[in-house]
Amino acid sequence: MFNPSRDQVRQFFFDTWAKYRSQQPLAGAEVPALEAILAHPEYHPMLDDPDRYRERDYPPELGETNPFMHLAMHLAIAEQRAIDQPAGLRERYRKMVKHCGDVMQTEHHIMDCLAEMIWQSQRSGTPYDAVAYLACIDRKMGAAE
Repeated sequence: MFNPSRDQVRQFFFDTWAKYRSQQPLAGAEVPALEAILAHPEYHPMLDDPDRYRERDYPPELGETNPFMHLAMHLAIAEQRAIDQPAGLRERYRKMVKHCGDVMQTEHHIMDCLAEMIWQSQRSGTPYDAVAYLACIDRKMGAAE
């Protein structure tokens, strides 16, 4: 799923959930996607009703979290960790999990940094700043201590 559309991302999560619920085998990115889905039971009713939620918007100005974006960010972090990009992320992740004792809390801390990095990149029209991203994670780790 390289540069998928909004509809493709949403369909991927609907399909992954449907495959899991019907006990079909999962492959590739579906495996970490399901881990994120299972860690967020509050999203299960939404994933059970694609016709209702496929086109729904989640405006941040109304204080809504976009569940598809949230799950996609978990998937992005899993991929970054798997390939250790940016270099050093995997070790930071490991240390934060050890310190926090909780994978989801760790991923949510990292997700805050990933969201900030994406926002800054889009706002400035510049490539993402891996150094700033890792520095943000380091600050989160320090704050978690």
